[in-house]
Amino acid sequence: MPSGEREKQLLKAEHLVELHSAELKKELRLGDLVLTQILYIGGLVWFGTAGKLGSLHIMFWIPAVLLFYIPSGIVVVHLNREMPLEGGLYQWAKLRFGDMIGFLLAWNLWVYVVLILSAFVSTTADNLAYAAGPSGAWIAESKPVTVAIGALLMGGLMLVALRGLALGRWIHNIGGITFVAIFAALALFAFPRWMRGSAAISPVALSVPAVSLLNLNILAKMGFGAFYGFDAAAIFSGECRDPHASRAIRRSVWLAAPLLVLIYILGTAFVLVFTRPSDIDLISPAMQALSRGANEIGIGAFVAPLAGLLLICHTIGVSSINYNAVIRLPMVAGWDHLTPEWVSRLHPRFKTPVGSIVFVGLASFGFTILGNLGVGSQEAVQLFSNGGLICYAVAYLVMFAIPLIASGEKPSWGVRVAAASGFLMTLLFVVLSIFPIIDVKDAAAFTAKVSGVVIGINVAGALYFWRANKRREALAPIH
Repeated sequence: MPSGEREKQLLKAEHLVELHSAELKKELRLGDLVLTQILYIGGLVWFGTAGKLGSLHIMFWIPAVLLFYIPSGIVVVHLNREMPLEGGLYQWAKLRFGDMIGFLLAWNLWVYVVLILSAFVSTTADNLAYAAGPSGAWIAESKPVTVAIGALLMGGLMLVALRGLALGRWIHNIGGITFVAIFAALALFAFPRWMRGSAAISPVALSVPAVSLLNLNILAKMGFGAFYGFDAAAIFSGECRDPHASRAIRRSVWLAAPLLVLIYILGTAFVLVFTRPSDIDLISPAMQALSRGANEIGIGAFVAPLAGLLLICHTIGVSSINYNAVIRLPMVAGWDHLTPEWVSRLHPRFKTPVGSIVFVGLASFGFTILGNLGVGSQEAVQLFSNGGLICYAVAYLVMFAIPLIASGEKPSWGVRVAAASGFLMTLLFVVLSIFPIIDVKDAAAFTAKVSGVVIGINVAGALYFWRANKRREALAPIH
């Protein structure tokens, strides 16, 4: 197809998306987008993962930032400038690589979020037990309570999503602020002890670590695992108050990025002020450090429940931003007639996709029940969750490939270099996630199971697309 004709088709497709987006309410300001970035990308668990490296953690954070985080921001800003459309990654892949690639990318993101939402239910139960103190330890082990929490969480997320970002953005903002508040509390307890030279180990060292497969594995996980998510704000492009959505999202990226880098590096150092690497709690490293700091000055009984409540607020915020992002993917696929009409039908008052909201909520709750049927089922859900994270990485491989090989792209060399760096770091994460270099019971079986999950997810998505596309072609008017 001649390049001129291809460009006309792209402009027509973008115009159709903009027409659909005009129906959506414009709720998001710059501050909301910045806190969305912080909430979606930031994860307290990485304080512990990086802390296990000891004083050398900064020598992994720096290359992770240079080789993945900054490149991903550059690529997201570039693509959103070219295509500032509701649906973000789905629209970018669809317009540059075709409907099937776009749909499969959205399918992978949808599967990931549905699985991660079910995992957040267990996290909420753990945090509730933490807030209740020693007498509430049973909460985390009770399957009926976990299922009940799942029902309440999913029901609440559905109601918030139905009301739209007019309400949801406040929950997301509180979640982002809570993440920063937990870091600030860590700093309050840890910094004086660090300055007195009383840290458990030296919080930071600048020695260069050895080059090895294990260190590359850690680098890949700290790169992609800790820093993916710049694409989240772009999903809401059609709901930004700024008429130039790409400008608002670009500013949010560059405002959030340095703050998140600072939080990750210093947060890891603060954990090491109180805890030696071998003793770090990988589930709640920040809470472990906060408890030790509070106990030193005699206020542990007050801080523990408050910290638990802050964690619950953060988890609810993360759940809500993930939920609100994922419900928009079936909606925008419905605009292309790839999902049933009821999935993208908007509420007459709130302009939110009711069908998609209910479907995602029920699917996530179904996985919550599956995870509480027995140990075997929990292992299955854990396997699906690992596969789901690889699915997100596969979507990122497509994103980074757009400036490199997609038709219709005219990126600068700087964008191409950033895309290549991001692609290689993401590919490293995928390869080392499928082929483990750490000890497992059966490496071949592990590879087969994880690969099978990822392949199965994408085969199911491809089959669905094939049927949906056949139906769409059959209903298309004949010219």
